[in-house]
Amino acid sequence: MQTAVATAKVWIGGKWCESDAEGVFEPENPATGEKLGREFPVSRWSDCDRALSAAVEAAHALEKTPPEKIAVFLEAYAKELEADAEAIVQAAHEETALPASPRLKDVELPRTTDQLRQAAAAARQGTWRRPVIDQAKGLRSCYAPIGPVVVFGPNNFPFAFNGVSGGDFAAAIAAGNPVIAKAHPLHAYTSQRMAEAAGRALKTAGLPAATVQMIYKLNHENGARLVSDPRIGAVGFTGSKGAGLKLKHAADTAGKPIYLEMSSLNPVLFLPEGLKENAQKWARELADSCTLGSGQFCTRPNLALAIAGDATEAFMQELTAAIASREPHAMLSSTTRDQLHESIEALQQAGATLLTGGKNVPGKGYRYSSTLLRVSGKNFLKAADGLQREAFGNEVMAIVAADEAELLQVLEHLEGQLTGTVYSAASGADDALYGRLAPVLRRKVGRLLNDKMPTGVAVSPAMNHGGPYPATGHPGFTSVGIPTSIVRFTALQSYDNVRPDRLPDFLRG
Repeated sequence: MQTAVATAKVWIGGKWCESDAEGVFEPENPATGEKLGREFPVSRWSDCDRALSAAVEAAHALEKTPPEKIAVFLEAYAKELEADAEAIVQAAHEETALPASPRLKDVELPRTTDQLRQAAAAARQGTWRRPVIDQAKGLRSCYAPIGPVVVFGPNNFPFAFNGVSGGDFAAAIAAGNPVIAKAHPLHAYTSQRMAEAAGRALKTAGLPAATVQMIYKLNHENGARLVSDPRIGAVGFTGSKGAGLKLKHAADTAGKPIYLEMSSLNPVLFLPEGLKENAQKWARELADSCTLGSGQFCTRPNLALAIAGDATEAFMQELTAAIASREPHAMLSSTTRDQLHESIEALQQAGATLLTGGKNVPGKGYRYSSTLLRVSGKNFLKAADGLQREAFGNEVMAIVAADEAELLQVLEHLEGQLTGTVYSAASGADDALYGRLAPVLRRKVGRLLNDKMPTGVAVSPAMNHGGPYPATGHPGFTSVGIPTSIVRFTALQSYDNVRPDRLPDFLRG
C-alpha cells in the first residue's frame, strides 16, 4: 500500500498555511526522471489575495523600520542559509541535477549569501536613495520603497536568482519592500527550505512577519492578475520570453513597473587575424562555455560569428570536434529538453545546417546531445527573425559572413542581448576591424567583453546584467550589481517647501 504524500503548505503572513489549491504537482529528479515524493500546491487566487493584504500591512510597517533592522535580517538570512547548506544543496541537487559540488555548494550558494550581505551593506549606507537637495528652491528628492514586490524566480539558478533568496529578492528587501516570492516549480522543496531559513531570520531581526511570503505555482490567469493588482508596487521576473511578455502585458496594462530578464543569444565574434593563431584554443573555450551546465545559463553563447576564410574553416573543424566530444549532462526537466529540440528543429527549418548533435540522448533522465549549427551570413540576413530563436541549452550556431560588410549587416540585424564578446589578435592585428565592429555591437548589448567567454555574472557594483529588448524589458536597469539593481524597486519622491522637521533625516541637510 502506497503511503499518502502530504502536500506542502504556502507561506503567508508569517505562517505556513494550507493552500486553497486547485491542484498539486510533484517534482522529478531530472537525472533519473523519477518522482521525488513531494507534493506542492497550485494556488488559487485566494492565496494571492491573502498574501497581498499581508504585504500591504508589512509595507506600512517597513516604512517606519530603521535600515539597520533590514540589514540585520539580510545578514541573519545569509547565516541561516549557510547553517542549513548541506540540506539545501542536497535538495537543489535532487531537483535540478546540477552538481552539488562545485556548482551548488562552492559557487552558487556563496554567491547568494554574498549578494545578501552586499544588500545589507547597501541598506545601511542608503546610497541607493540618491538624495538631491536644492536649498535655493526649497526642493529635495530621493528614492524610496515602492511597496510590495512580486519576484518570479527562474528554473536555472535555484539559489542566486530564486524568488525567495536571489538578486531581485535582495534588492527589493534592501529598499525596504516586502516580497511575495513565486517559487519555481522545478525546485519547490529547495525554495521551501530557503523560505524556512528566511522565516528564522525575520524573527532574529524583528521585522514584520509578512516581509517575506512565498507561493509555489499559479495558473497563467492568476499570474497575470497578481502582477497587475493595485496593491503591487513592482515585479521582478527572470525566465522565458514567452512567459515574460505575457506578464509584461498584464503589468503594463495596469501601469505597474515590471523588470524582466528574458532571452539572449550572447554573440561572440572571432576576428580573422586572431583565428590564424588561436583556432583550436578559441574553439575549445567556446565549446566549454556553451555546454557548461548543459548550456542552461542566460549568458551562454548561442551565436558565434566569423568572416569566411581558411582560418575560419579550421576553427569550424575544431569547434565541430570539440562540441561533439562534450558529454551531455542532465537538463533541468523534460520540458527544457523538449523546448531545446523544438528550437533546434526550428533553426534548421529557417535555414541553418546541423553539423553535430541535434537529438535526445537515450537512457534515464533528460539529456540532449551537444549541438552545433551553421549558417551563412547571406542566409542569416534572409531569415534573421527565425534564426534568432533562442535555444536554451547546450547548443551554438555559427554565422559565417562572406566579408566585413556582410558581418556588419548581421550585427545590425541582431536583437538586443545581455552580452556581446569580441576575440581578436593579441598583437593588435585585428584592432582596425575591431574599431569598426565594436561600436555596432556595443549598441546591441548590455555588457561588452573582450577575449573571454560571457558565461557567468560577477556580483559587483560595476556589473550590468541587462540589455536592450528582448534581453530585458528595459535597457536602463540591471538585475545584478548593488546598489544599482535596488533602484528598480523604488519610487522617486520629491519634497517642495516641506518644513525641515517633516523631512526624512537624510534630506534635512
